[in-house]
Amino acid sequence: MKLGVVGLPNVGKSTLFNAITHAGAEAANYPFCTIEPNVGVVAVPDERLDKLAALYSSKKVTPAVVEFVDIAGLVKGASKGEGLGNKFLSHVRECDAIVHVVRCFENENITHVNNKIDPVADIQTITLELILADIEAVNKRQDRIRSTARGGANKEAAAEFALLERLEKFLTEEKPARLFTCSDDEKPIIDNLFLLTAKPIIYAANISEFDMGKNENDIPLVCTVKDYAAKEGSEVLVICAKTEEELSLMSDEDMSVFLEELGLEESGLNRLIKKSYALLGLISYLTAGEKETRAWTIVKGTKAPQAAGKIHTDFERGFIRAEICDWQTLLECGGLVGAREKGKVRSEGKDYVIKDGDVVLFRFNV
Repeated sequence: MKLGVVGLPNVGKSTLFNAITHAGAEAANYPFCTIEPNVGVVAVPDERLDKLAALYSSKKVTPAVVEFVDIAGLVKGASKGEGLGNKFLSHVRECDAIVHVVRCFENENITHVNNKIDPVADIQTITLELILADIEAVNKRQDRIRSTARGGANKEAAAEFALLERLEKFLTEEKPARLFTCSDDEKPIIDNLFLLTAKPIIYAANISEFDMGKNENDIPLVCTVKDYAAKEGSEVLVICAKTEEELSLMSDEDMSVFLEELGLEESGLNRLIKKSYALLGLISYLTAGEKETRAWTIVKGTKAPQAAGKIHTDFERGFIRAEICDWQTLLECGGLVGAREKGKVRSEGKDYVIKDGDVVLFRFNV
């Protein structure tokens, strides 16, 4: 799964990306220093893996991962090709979800593309460019089916055209497609348009180092972002990109001391990665043993055979059953043998929906 990190120039986007991936993208004080997207594959923090690996003395530990893409900054007019608009929009289209970095700090040494700090205006600038690109996509589809839909002879095409007209009107009111309501039958039509504003989003409110440790509700610029996000049902994560970049270069021990001084349990990056993973509707099931302890990424609601297929297609094709034990119970019982003796291992069939934190042993025959 791929997350696009977007934002106007000089909002701290590349600094945050540096911290996420240690990729060292050049964070210069001028627009478009990130011309080609930098890509980083990041481990999803998961304490369960370490505990299970210790139990089994695993030789290898493989966490779940999320791919982050640092996408070049854009300016007003991107949908018409201004700045690096066309590249920006194509890179956003390739992502599954968006992390929108918003500047919530004052610093006269770092220029703002609009010469003023207004996080909501910044959000609206990018959102409008994405909406304009979406309107263009809707119009192209309308042109493709117009003649077929005309007159109502082809009821399917006529119904789709009517839906597109509703959607176009909604978008022209400067509302993102993720807020558009449609029936279950209509949803596949919307999905096939691959609209940019239909993608789920997290607003990363980037604060100054001086605001670290403060109550989020005492930072006025953050409050404006929260109010905006609440209206569209999106999440906000308050983060200091500069501090996170510094933390990413520290040893685990130094990081723990620093976080404790700030009264924080974990870094903002860990929270961002976890929140991003959840945003995509993903969960992890686990496999554990002496050879390897591993987290396997699946979409929430996946049934056992399809989850088995993540390991190997033969596992899905020849699925017999899944032996399941939740990770905490497995630890308490000292492993699978102990869990079996205490009757804590369940045998589940093909209709079982895998849960986050299930430790699974698949039985199959091909």
